[in-house]
Amino acid sequence: MTEVEWLVSDSGLPPDASGPGLCILSSVICHLSSNIQQPTSPLHTIESSICCIFAQELAIFMHFEKIHNKGQARLFKNDFLEALTKANPLVIWGMYIPILTYIIYLAATRYGYSTATILLTFFGGVLFWSFFEYLAHRFIFHWIPKTPGATKFVYTLHGNHHHYPRDRQRLFMPPVPSIIISSTIFGIMYLIMGSWAFMFFPGFLFGYLMYGTMHYAIHAWNPPFKWMKPLWRNHHLHHYKNEHQGFGVSSTIWDHVFGTMFNLKQEKEDKEKVQELMFEKKVP
Repeated sequence: MTEVEWLVSDSGLPPDASGPGLCILSSVICHLSSNIQQPTSPLHTIESSICCIFAQELAIFMHFEKIHNKGQARLFKNDFLEALTKANPLVIWGMYIPILTYIIYLAATRYGYSTATILLTFFGGVLFWSFFEYLAHRFIFHWIPKTPGATKFVYTLHGNHHHYPRDRQRLFMPPVPSIIISSTIFGIMYLIMGSWAFMFFPGFLFGYLMYGTMHYAIHAWNPPFKWMKPLWRNHHLHHYKNEHQGFGVSSTIWDHVFGTMFNLKQEKEDKEKVQELMFEKKVP
């Protein structure tokens, strides 16, 4: 087993999450670290080795030698924990719609907000979700990790989707962590906004549900309307051209605002690569 293969195995990532890009980048950084003008000592050797490991970890996330078109990543050895990493979109919708409906009902009955106020605040929450989605995708999902633990975290959170883009069970946050995170977000919003959270939070969470649904649709079908094609292409290019552009999934608004939108007029569509991102059609 090579040093790179050992590192990937030790990090809990698939063995093929390596390649020429990893070797080149890690070699450059390791060379620089070993040539720093410091007295040669066992401690210096250890520091250089650690630097090499960090460099390799960084390169692992940036490059997958093979994108899998079948199957899904194994994220946990424990079967129970592994099952908790998967979600059916209909289950997530069915779980949240009654909750959101009841929260809005409380806004109208317990707190006496008018229909107009509820609708405006609700759509404010939807808009805020689109901004949150952009920030999370750009700075959390594509965060460059520098330790084995951080690499495992980022791969579990989002890297596995780039590695296995046809895995339809990991486009929504699974039920258990989803409930924990959404409850925490609601608590924070309530502390900040008070009763307004009973209108804003449902809009925010509805935005999340639409994000997950759009993400699923982009990998499952061709755009149903011509005006939606830029959204589809932006995400496809994010997968196969440059993962540091095209962060918007449910909307391209913030990619335009922050200059991370692909120039779709100049980018030629690679139909073969696009097809590799699409879910396999189930045989009857």
